[in-house]
This record gives sequence, structure tokens and C-alpha cells, in this order.
Amino acid sequence: MDEEAVVKFVETYLKKKGFKQAELAFHEEIQQQQQQQNNSNNAINIHSDPDLSTLLHSLSQPEDSPARYQEEYSKLRTWAYSSLDLYKHELLRVLYPVFVHCYMDIVAKGHIQDARNFFNSFREDHEMMHSRDLQKLEGVLSPSHLEEMEFAHTLRQSKVNIKICQYSDELMMQYLRKSKSTIILGIVNEHINFQVSPGQPISISDDPDAVTLIGSSQDAANQINKKEIHWGLLEDSLEERLEKTGGFLSDSEKTEGETKEGDMEENKKRSMDGGKQGASIKKSKKDKAASATAKAVRLEANTVPAAPRVKPELPLPVMPAEVEQSILEDLRNRVQLSSTTLPSVSFYTFINTHNGLNCSSISHDGSLVAGGFSDSSLKVWDMAKLGQQAGNSILQGENDTAPSEHVLGPNSGKRSYTLFRGHSGPVHSATFSPLGDFILSSSADTTVRLWSTELNANLVCYKGHNYPVWDVQFSPVGHYFASASHDRTARIWSMDRIQPLRIMAGHLSDVDCVQWHVNCNYIATGSSDKTVRLWDVQSGECVRIFIGHRSMILSLAMSPDGRYMASGDEDGTIMMWDLSSGRCISPMMGHHSCVWSLAFSCESSLLASGSADCTVKLWDVTTSTKPAKTEENKSGNTHKLRLLKTLPTKSTPVSTLRFSRRNLLFAAGALSRSQ
Repeated sequence: MDEEAVVKFVETYLKKKGFKQAELAFHEEIQQQQQQQNNSNNAINIHSDPDLSTLLHSLSQPEDSPARYQEEYSKLRTWAYSSLDLYKHELLRVLYPVFVHCYMDIVAKGHIQDARNFFNSFREDHEMMHSRDLQKLEGVLSPSHLEEMEFAHTLRQSKVNIKICQYSDELMMQYLRKSKSTIILGIVNEHINFQVSPGQPISISDDPDAVTLIGSSQDAANQINKKEIHWGLLEDSLEERLEKTGGFLSDSEKTEGETKEGDMEENKKRSMDGGKQGASIKKSKKDKAASATAKAVRLEANTVPAAPRVKPELPLPVMPAEVEQSILEDLRNRVQLSSTTLPSVSFYTFINTHNGLNCSSISHDGSLVAGGFSDSSLKVWDMAKLGQQAGNSILQGENDTAPSEHVLGPNSGKRSYTLFRGHSGPVHSATFSPLGDFILSSSADTTVRLWSTELNANLVCYKGHNYPVWDVQFSPVGHYFASASHDRTARIWSMDRIQPLRIMAGHLSDVDCVQWHVNCNYIATGSSDKTVRLWDVQSGECVRIFIGHRSMILSLAMSPDGRYMASGDEDGTIMMWDLSSGRCISPMMGHHSCVWSLAFSCESSLLASGSADCTVKLWDVTTSTKPAKTEENKSGNTHKLRLLKTLPTKSTPVSTLRFSRRNLLFAAGALSRSQ
């Protein structure tokens, strides 16, 4: 029996029995069923329309679901990588900050496993440029970590500055609106600040500030960098006294004196032997040419305005008269270096260290060389004693089997070095006092130790840091020193106190290196948070923040004229900073590995850099720091340090550089067998 026959049978029965109300209710129910059936026949099958199916699926999902984050980021990534090559490198800059904030948003909503899947899916894209940040980010595993971990908390609170051209900005906004990527739009609006510039895209290698990912926001850094600093030289310094008395002998004056003496000797020889007249004329011309070159260098140096003089904020130690005379003698005989007059280099090579050498240091006159080792030992070599040993002028390392190491007596004349033991962890840094009578060492045991090179004994153990101490540096006048630690602080000490005088706190990660300003009123610190900070020694506050590096800072150097600072990082990038403005004036990318050491020549005309790529490079500071021409400023080009010379070692990464007071360049490193 079909459905219509059943309906008719029911209607007939209800009429026969006289159930009028039941009959009316039955009719209404039949009509409703027929109407519903008609609607279902006219409905759209969503499975036959994939676009509609996707839209309804996305609308059915909550806006904050992890799947929406994954989908929108994946689409953005595909779009950026498929863009035109002209704009691709600018659009790709957006991916990393978006990736970071997508991950942290998913964690904040409590979807931990989904966050891990998202992180692992796309981390390879950013591994090369941001491996250290990713390692820290990987530890964020709960919403509470976002507040407790300062690295994550700072990223959530501050914006990322990204420089892109106007057309790239329009492309990005057009894509986000067209694709209706509401989550990405929210992240861009809240956490990314596009600094739009007119014209064509600029390569990130030409602009170190293209992406600033972490640290203080640029606005806060700009506010701090407005503080006044006194970058000049100390009043009544030995250099100033020598300049007033005219004690400096320029290279031209030295050359002229040698030329006059040579002419007198040649005249005597000429009267005795006329046949050597041609040779004397050639030599005279050569000397005159050298004199002219030296005069030009001296004239160029004199065009630079003299640095202002400032008073010391710390009470400075009194220098003994005999030491003062020795330094003055070195200053009088200083060689004037320039782009045409490069320094002589003396390189000390450690052999048989078996990867145990962590650090090295050279005294101001090059007479003493120290090495800090993984077995917690500190060893000091006296070059004068090494020279007396027949056929042995190399620095033997920790596991060397040379006969000189079989005698373990502290005053033995057979051993090639003096052994200092006291640390209970690897020695990470060592530094000689300006006079060479003391040496400081810092260790993973959280302490800094002061040793006497005259008594060959440990004098003081300074305790204050809570974690390994990565670096320690004596001030230019001695007595005071600064330390940098894994506890994210730098501390200033004096030799006669066991407690620190100042604690500099503000970095977001390890403080890896520290350096004093020439006037002793400031110290600079380089950190794994990719920033360099300048601190006032008297107040302990940060007066400059230098933002631009894209990896951890490993080395710092202050120019002897007090104007500039150079910093080197893990990627091999060197940046020259103007201390008064806080701006980078000369980025340089020439090394292929970590820059472990930097040193300015005594007149601040040259910068030497030592790297793990087994080279020493010499850079021209004088021309690099000149004001750029107006045409160059209009085009937006930045000045770069001019490379003068690359000095490769055979197979020795360069760990230490130092210019002596006479402008001789000392370098040191451990021979590597891997090459």
C-alpha cells in the first residue's frame, strides 16, 4: 500500500466516525510534510560545490582554532615564496615574526600539541637565520611560560620593525584583505610595524636595520639614545701632555731626519767614490716620496677635530714615574698607521691544545701571552724566556708532551710557561692589566680571580655572579675591571674590594662580552639578545642601545679617540657605531664565521678583525667614517668599511688581537687540525 492510499483510508475513517478536529489536525500535518519535501528538493548540495564546502567548513570552525592558524600561515608562506624575485626578499621578512606570534598565540590558547605540530612544520624555514631564538622559543610549552620567560614576554609586548618598500607594503595588504586572513591581519596590526620607504626594494645586506626582532622597541631605544654622553678623552692624559710639549714625532719628521742623515752619508761617499752617485739619487727620491706620503697622512689626521676633554667619574690610580716614562717613550716612537701604511703583525700560535684552549690574551707590549683552558688552568708564557730556549719559540698547549712539562716545580726554568691553578671550571676569559703586573681570569665556576705575574700567585677571588662569567676586562688605567655573565648582568669591580661597585642589568639574554671606553666613564656590553648597550659607570644606567645585529655579539672594541665603537657577531658581521648618536655608520660583511676579536689602531685610523675563518682583516676607518656626500645620502646608500688587506693564517682561527702602544699588531690563536 502506497502513501497516498494510506492517507485516503485515514481520511475516510475519520469522516465516518465524525472526528472533525482530528481530521483537521491530520490535514495540517500532511500539508507541512509536503512543504518540507518541496524545500528539500530545491536545496543545494554543498558536497557538489567544493568552494562553498570550504567556506562553510571554515565558518563552522572557531576563529581561534589551531587549524585556522596553520591554514592562514601556510597560504601566506606559499604566496610569499611565489612572489616576484624583485619583492620576494622583502615579503619573506614578514614570515618569521608572523610564525613566532602564531606559535605563541596557539600556546596562549592552551593547544600545546597543536602548537608543537605548527612549530615543527615550519621551523626549517627560519633555522639558518634564527636558530638561537628558535631554541628559546621551543621551551615555551604552556601559557604560564609566556609570562615567566622574559624572552617570550618581551616578544609579546614589543613590536617588530620591518623595512619594506611602498609597493611591497601594498602587495601585502592587498593579499591579506583578498584572502580574508583575519588572524594574520590581527598579528600584523598588533605586533608588526612596517617602515615603508619609497622607491625600489633594498637588500637586507645593504641595511642592517631591515629587521629588528627583539630587544627594546625602537621607540624606547631612540628615547634612551637621546641622553647626553661625554665621549671625549680624559683630561691631563699622557697623550695630551705629549701633544702640548710637541713630543710626538710624526713619520714624516722621522723620515726627514733619516733622509738628512742619509744625504750626509751619501755626500761623504760621493766624495770618495763618484760611481755611486746614481744610487744615492734614487735613494734620495725614494725617501722624499716616503716623506711626502707621511706628510699627507699627517695632514689628513690633523683635519679631524680634536676630541673634547672630560673629567673622570672614578678616582683613578696614581701611575709610578718610571712606568709613565716608559709609556711616554712608547708614544714618542709610535708608528703612524693609515690606509697606505699598514701595521706589522706578530702572531702567536698555540699548538697541541687538543681543542682545550678557550681564550687567550696578550699584554700591551706583547711580552706576556696567556691562555685559559677547559681543564680550569690558566697558563702564562713569557716571550723573553721563550726566546732564550733554543729551538723552542712556540706556545705549547695543555696536553703537550714536550720535555719542559715533565718538571712540575713552580719556579722551574725548564717549563715554558707559568701555571696558575685555582678555578674549578673552564676558564673563559683572561686580561692583562695595562702594566702587565696583574692578570684577571673568569670561569664557569662563577668567579673572577686576580693573579700576580710577578709573584705567580692568586691574590683575590671575586664572587658575585650566579652563573658562568664569559668575559672580564681591565679598565684602560687598571685598578677597575668589568665582568659579563650568563646571569644577564655586567658588573664593575675594583681590585681592592671583593664586592661589585655597580651591577648593570637590562639585557634579555647572556652578556657575552664587555669593553671599557677610553675615558673609563662608560662600559659597553654585547649580548646574545643581539643588542649592544652602553652604560654609565657612575650611575649604572643604560645611556645607549645599539640595534642592528642579527646574531649574538661576540666582540667589542672602542676607538682610542672615544668617538666610535665596533662590534662583531656570530655571523661574521662587523658594525661601526657612532657613540654620540647611537647610529650604525658602517656595516661590514666580509668574514665567513664568528668575529672573535676586534682592535683599533692607536690613532683610530685602522680596525683589525680576527675571525674563526682563520683570517685577520684590516679596515680603513678614516674614509669609512667621513660624512657621506649629498648624492649618496639621497640615494639611500650606506657607507661601508673599506677592506685594506686580508691576512690568512695557515690553519689557525684568530682568537685575540691587540695593538701595542707603538702600533704593532699582536694576534693569537690555536692551531686547528681540522683543515
